[in-house]
Amino acid sequence: MANTKIRIKRKDDTTELKILIAHPMEHGRNRDPETQELIPAHFIKTLTVRHNDKTVITARMAGSISKNPYFAFVLNDIEIGDLIRVDWTDNRGLTGSAEQILTDPS
Repeated sequence: MANTKIRIKRKDDTTELKILIAHPMEHGRNRDPETQELIPAHFIKTLTVRHNDKTVITARMAGSISKNPYFAFVLNDIEIGDLIRVDWTDNRGLTGSAEQILTDPS
């Protein structure tokens, strides 16, 4: 269902992390145009970013985040060969993850 993509890029002494998650992010207040029934809520509740198995970011969210959310963070003390892992869980219990090792850009 949901596809999680991450990109990490070294910039001077920091590392830029970009995350894109394909997810409907429905807040539960929209109506189906055909039936006029409320569309059930379906949104990412928790986003966790780990650096070599150490949690560096935990975000708790609600239904107000847009469809296919994009997040960007700047991390310090990331070295070539370090592993960045992103995990998320939504309000229906579905999960997604992605990981990438920072490589030398040359």
